[in-house]
Amino acid sequence: MLIDLTQTSPQRVYHLMIQTIVPRPIAWVLSDNGDGGYNLAPFSYFNGVSSDPPVLMISVGRKADGSRKDTWRNIDERSEFVLHIGHRELIDPIVDSAAPLPHGDSEIDMLGMTTAPVDGFRLPRLEGPRVAMFCERYAIHLIGEPGQGLILGRVLGIWLDDAIATERDGRLIVDATKLDPLARLGGNDYALFGDTKTVKRRV
Repeated sequence: MLIDLTQTSPQRVYHLMIQTIVPRPIAWVLSDNGDGGYNLAPFSYFNGVSSDPPVLMISVGRKADGSRKDTWRNIDERSEFVLHIGHRELIDPIVDSAAPLPHGDSEIDMLGMTTAPVDGFRLPRLEGPRVAMFCERYAIHLIGEPGQGLILGRVLGIWLDDAIATERDGRLIVDATKLDPLARLGGNDYALFGDTKTVKRRV
């Protein structure tokens, strides 16, 4: 089966892409609403881009009325955001935080979650995830029409739960099994972390 995406509706293209680009890591992003509250939303068009400088990307769409989603608006207006990596015990709040709320309403309050301050950063991290990346806006590019926001964020610091990280031969090792990251598939499906295999390069 060969599908010509140039002759396919955007909605069908979307469903094809999210079912074939799998599994996708999930960025659970806390951003500043500008009124003393915080927005929290998950994004699976997400990955690392560069390590020098340390830059990651998330792709953020629009609301049903065509306006920018709150995460996009907040990062554009106030720059800073905190990206978390969730685990299987957090699947319900991660999914529920995708619910559309009026701008200014906090998913953190809706879910009854709490935050914790981190020295050196204005925004707090969410309590529960084992990784939090403190970022500032690097660039925002408009993709397509009416436009997806491709947000590049420079990572200024990473908070790690001590239980998932150890020092080995002068190198910090994050135990992926203990991190237990949740991943996105198509539709309403998610992938849970499973077996790993170590393969050393032969050449």
